Amino acid sequence: MGSATGSAFDTETLRRGIEGTTGNSLLALYADDAEVRIVDHNTQPSHPRVLHGRGEIAALLDDIYGRDMTHKLDQCVVQGDQAAFTESCQYGDGTRVLAESMITLRDGKISRQILIQAWDE
Repeated sequence: MGSATGSAFDTETLRRGIEGTTGNSLLALYADDAEVRIVDHNTQPSHPRVLHGRGEIAALLDDIYGRDMTHKLDQCVVQGDQAAFTESCQYGDGTRVLAESMITLRDGKISRQILIQAWDE
């Protein structure tokens, strides 16, 4: 675990954002023009869900953090202007979600993210 050289991004900042009770702290880690690509059972690699900018990312985070679920940062590696992390989540009914992300940083903010997620069915 570490931090990107010369940036404000580090594992503990990411942990606080992910494990918080709202998406606001996590949203603050994204650049204004960030792009997030989501691949899962519903949005497969040929047609991922692509979010552009903090407005679209905020809407997603509001939806996610409005649900009855907990979030935990399991692992994170930061190297230069890239980071990778694993997040585990659990709904109140016990349903589990596992997400893996690869991110690109610019000026200490997330500029690009590829998120692959799977959940209990």
